[in-house]
Amino acid sequence: MTNKNILFIVPDGVGIKNYLYSDVLTYLKQKSNIFIWSPLPIEAFAEVKNIHKIKLEYLKIILDIEPTLSRFLRETAIFARLKNNVKLTNNPTILTNWNYNPQSLKLFILNKLMQYTGTIIYKNYSLIGVLENWSKKFWSKKLISAYKKKLSQAKIDKIFITHQRVASLMPICIAAKELGIEVITVIYSWDNLPKARLNVMADKYLVWSDYMKEEMKLYYPEIAADKIIVTGTPQFEFYAKKENIISRADFAKEYQLDSSKKWICFSGDDELTSPYDSVYLNDLAVEVNKIEAPKRPQIIFRRCPVDFTDRYDQIIKNYNIIEIKPDWYVSNNGWASNFPKYKDVSLLMNIAYHSKIVFNIGSTMAFDFGTYNNPCGYINYNYEHFKNWSTNTIYKFQHFKSMDNQNSVFWINKKEDFIKYFLFEENNCYFDINNWKNKIISNSINTSEIISKIMKI
Repeated sequence: MTNKNILFIVPDGVGIKNYLYSDVLTYLKQKSNIFIWSPLPIEAFAEVKNIHKIKLEYLKIILDIEPTLSRFLRETAIFARLKNNVKLTNNPTILTNWNYNPQSLKLFILNKLMQYTGTIIYKNYSLIGVLENWSKKFWSKKLISAYKKKLSQAKIDKIFITHQRVASLMPICIAAKELGIEVITVIYSWDNLPKARLNVMADKYLVWSDYMKEEMKLYYPEIAADKIIVTGTPQFEFYAKKENIISRADFAKEYQLDSSKKWICFSGDDELTSPYDSVYLNDLAVEVNKIEAPKRPQIIFRRCPVDFTDRYDQIIKNYNIIEIKPDWYVSNNGWASNFPKYKDVSLLMNIAYHSKIVFNIGSTMAFDFGTYNNPCGYINYNYEHFKNWSTNTIYKFQHFKSMDNQNSVFWINKKEDFIKYFLFEENNCYFDINNWKNKIISNSINTSEIISKIMKI
């Protein structure tokens, strides 16, 4: 039987970690030839080849700039969808996902026109789809033909796109449709669906859970339910691989930690999402220093892989915080060109396994740490000098409506709450992450196998 040709389109580095480092390729490689198209350099996939002992057919692609009319129509439809999603959920925070202040005067004027038009059409849902279909018609026929030629020459049987957000992948989707090649994409994260970030056209959409499937049916009723498939997400599958956990002593030695102390983690976000993380890290350090020295835990700081600011530097120095940087290759060509090394998978696993608790602003780290029954503290207070940002808004975001039980995490409602967990017997500090985690991630054991079965011809 002839092997089938499966094409993975990987627009950024996160797709490498979540899908190509997972066991998806382990299951596929026996009866499939694996092709990769990506704007990332070929070096980004060297570890993928080594891990899976596999030959990859790689093609570097340069994603074209979206035509002005396509972008105008698509983004007008996005604003209309955001307005519609507010109506569906009665949650006005959904509109915070729109950029109201573009940098140039031209974009500002276009932005206002998009908002005006989107506000008119959202009241008639069918018009949103009309705009989205029109937006596809302005892509260059020459570009689409070029992709059709590449797909035909490679004899591609099926396409897998590692996330749904990149609009510049649309001409590949159009080319595949004209050739009758099935396209499968994944919904990148638990918060993406209310944000109207479905920017590619696919035949099947893979989601994390039944909860996300119901969300997709709500926000995209035109997509048939049988095209929305619950698989889980492989990024949480790694945590079952206990062979990647090293001993506490070895971890302490490698990262200059004191193995006699408890360790707590502060995980940062990018500056746009959480501009005051450095303030919170400082508060945590001040409060931890109030604990008597023999019982005082050490703070591990893991920054967001795409945050290269110096906002934490002085705090780390002042309080002897142990920064364990994400193990990523960093490019000068923007965050989308950065990609994780395979070691970062086990690095995060070990931080989650060995730390007693993690603190952050509403991150999925709650699920990472919760896998090892270690709690998360969601920071939930502000200062007067904070400008145009508030935790009061953050925790009203639609994806947090999935939290049925407020005890899923600890709530840090004031800076003194950081050390509550250590002032009382830890066993008396109740938290229940599992119900929430199981709701958001239906499966975290055999996700790769499920995806591979969907991918097989």
